[in-house]
Amino acid sequence: MGSHASDPHGGTTRDVVRFYLLDHQTVVGKVLDIALLVLNLVFVGVYVAETYPVSAALQSLLWTVEASVSVVFLAEYLLRVYGARSRRDEILDFYSVVDVLAIVPTLAVFVFPASATLTNIGFLRAIRVVRVLRFYRFTRDEEFFFGTVSVGTLRVMKLFLTVLTIFFVTAGVFYSFEHDVNSAIDTFGDAFYFVVVALSTVGFGDIVPVTQPGRWVTVTAILASIILIPWQASKIVKEWGHRDKVNVVCENCGFAYHDRDASHCKSCGHVIYQEYDSRE
Repeated sequence: MGSHASDPHGGTTRDVVRFYLLDHQTVVGKVLDIALLVLNLVFVGVYVAETYPVSAALQSLLWTVEASVSVVFLAEYLLRVYGARSRRDEILDFYSVVDVLAIVPTLAVFVFPASATLTNIGFLRAIRVVRVLRFYRFTRDEEFFFGTVSVGTLRVMKLFLTVLTIFFVTAGVFYSFEHDVNSAIDTFGDAFYFVVVALSTVGFGDIVPVTQPGRWVTVTAILASIILIPWQASKIVKEWGHRDKVNVVCENCGFAYHDRDASHCKSCGHVIYQEYDSRE
C-alpha cells in the first residue's frame, strides 16, 4: 500500500483506481486496506490449516475460501497494473511479483484442472509460503488505515515482520521437503516448531532434517536470520540515536540531522540557524 496518491476528482478512471488503491484517508481507502489485510490473514491461515488432517467437508470449504481469495487478489493485481502510471514498473515491482507467486498454485488448478494434485507437492506447494510476504506491502510507508506511525515504529514493525517471515517461509519450505519422508513432520506446526528451535539455537534434537533439501533450507534460514535481523535492528538503534535530532539539511554540504540548538552545521560549519525553544 502507499499514501502518495493525488486527488482523483476530475481524473480518469485509471487515476481513480490508482488513488483508492494507494489511499489511507478516505472511507473507501480504509475499507480496502482492512479488507486486504483480513484476506491476507485468511489466505495464510488456509495454507496452514490445509496441512492438518481435516474432514472432507472442511477441506472442501478451505479450498473454496482459498480459490475465492485468490480471485480477489488476482482482481487487485490487475487493477494495480491497470491504474499504475508505469505498468511495466508495476509488473516488475517486488510486491507485484509476490502477489502473483502467492496465487499461482491456486489459479493453476482453474487453468489446468489436471494439476490439482500437483498443488500439494513439490515446487507448487513450497511456493505457496510466499503468501506471507504480501504483508510487507502494508509497511511501505508510515501511513496506515488507523493513522500515521513514526519511522522508528515502522522499522520495529518491519523487524517483527521479518522475524515472522523467516520463521514462516522456512517452516513452509521445510514442511514441503520433509513431510513425506520425515515421520516427525506431520503438520505445518511441527515444521514451525523445528524452525523456531533451530534458529533460536536451542536445538532440542527431537526433530532433525532427513533430506538434503531440508538441511539446506535450515542452513539458508540461519544465514538469513544472521544477516537480515541485525541489519534491520541496526536501523532501529540508529533511529533511536537520532530521536533528539532535528531533520534539517545543510544547504552547503547536505549533512542532515542536527542538534536542536545548532546554529551551524557540525560537518562544514555553514550557518543553518535552527529555531530552538530556550524553555526546553
